[in-house]
Amino acid sequence: MGLPVMLIAAVLACAPVAIDGDTLRCGRERIRLIGIDAPELPGHCRRGRKCVPGDAQASKRSLQAALRGRATIRRFGFDRYGRTLASVAIGGNDLSCHQLRAGAAAYVARWDTGGTVRRECGR
Repeated sequence: MGLPVMLIAAVLACAPVAIDGDTLRCGRERIRLIGIDAPELPGHCRRGRKCVPGDAQASKRSLQAALRGRATIRRFGFDRYGRTLASVAIGGNDLSCHQLRAGAAAYVARWDTGGTVRRECGR
């Protein structure tokens, strides 16, 4: 059968905004893209954690530039911060794949729920 009515309404009403290079906000919902890790914004890389190198602002701009059109969201659950773990595509363009192609994020196999990003992006 199709998507539940509430989910369809949320997708149609949502205009996603990039929070950083791997996280979106859709209304009140925070969405963490699966399978990737982007550079952290200043002050967000906790001591003792190995963070992805790179320009966090450029990564965020790359993700924001891809947010043109209706988002299709496949939800897989929640992370420890309460964010929705999801695969998000706009116009058939998977956003995790977009970030990987742009060099704005790194692939992380252990965060790739069901190998979704590996399949979608050819990793």
